[in-house]
Amino acid sequence: MKAFLILEDGTVLEGTSIGAAREVISEIVFNTSMTGYLEVLTDPSYAGQAVVMTYPLIGNYGITLDMESERPWAAGYIVRELSRMPSNFRCKGTIQDFLISHDIPGIAGIDTRALTKILREKGTMNGMITTDENYQMEEILPRLRAYTTGNVVDQVTCKEISVWKGKGKKVALLDLGAKKNIARSLKERGCQVTVYPARTLAEKILADQPDGIMLSNGPGDPKECREIIQEIKKLYDSDKPIFAICLGHQLMALANGADTHKMKYGHRGGNHPVKDLETGRVYISSQNHGYVVDTDKLDASVAVPAFVNVNDGTNEGLRYSGKNIFTVQFHPEACPGPQDSSYLFERFIDMMGGNQ
Repeated sequence: MKAFLILEDGTVLEGTSIGAAREVISEIVFNTSMTGYLEVLTDPSYAGQAVVMTYPLIGNYGITLDMESERPWAAGYIVRELSRMPSNFRCKGTIQDFLISHDIPGIAGIDTRALTKILREKGTMNGMITTDENYQMEEILPRLRAYTTGNVVDQVTCKEISVWKGKGKKVALLDLGAKKNIARSLKERGCQVTVYPARTLAEKILADQPDGIMLSNGPGDPKECREIIQEIKKLYDSDKPIFAICLGHQLMALANGADTHKMKYGHRGGNHPVKDLETGRVYISSQNHGYVVDTDKLDASVAVPAFVNVNDGTNEGLRYSGKNIFTVQFHPEACPGPQDSSYLFERFIDMMGGNQ
């Protein structure tokens, strides 16, 4: 079946329908990872977005158990070539069947290099995946331009408190759209991790007397999370050790008077170099974000830059003055991507007093 990708600038790309044969409007973003497509599909940070995979062949090892949440969150999936016959000893099925079973539309057979160049040159755009060959461009374009992801954190956060048992430090993980490997990385280091829904009041978290607080990754514009930002400011004022990743990093900055803005096309992939400004060492990192903290509007008495992106100079982390708080824009928990910066979990444990 034919399928069409229509961008808000009027660009139309024709391919073959994969997954659910239904229409979807979403933000169109690209990911440069060569592997880890299942982790990408199940990363809650992609809620409201259709993902373009720049690597040309996707699905060759099928669907495994490497899911970062209970279900996929990507609104759509766009690939050059989809492997129809995966081969791997852990394979449980095909991407095609996975997309169909979760009602996710997709399109294959388009020139993803050309599409990625469009998004890099013109910036991230909204788009529609449709199988309707009689689409009316004059009716579709206003809908595309009006689309926003909205406050998607409420869609992806957990519904109730849960506990990953451990004998070490007690960590409160605020689930803003958390990937499983954040809790898993803490548990592997002996921590007991209590996961809280995104709108949990700070008073509730602090009443449970955690040794430290983790703010997770998540989707959407950080400025949409107004009430959550107010609660994070209370956590900041508590003097508890805090480690924040991605959206959590942005929300902590907003809670303390900094600003954020939308990037032209964001950072999504497993090959982004970040520099530790304290040691001068460069790490290759996994990233997935479309917004960034403005360090020029950052009060140096509150926080100072800790990491910077080597490619474009954007902020990749903050260290808060006089506080046991540090935050990073990238993903030290990886999945997918390199684990170069996983040492940051040890730094967080040391901030809590270590595992002794």
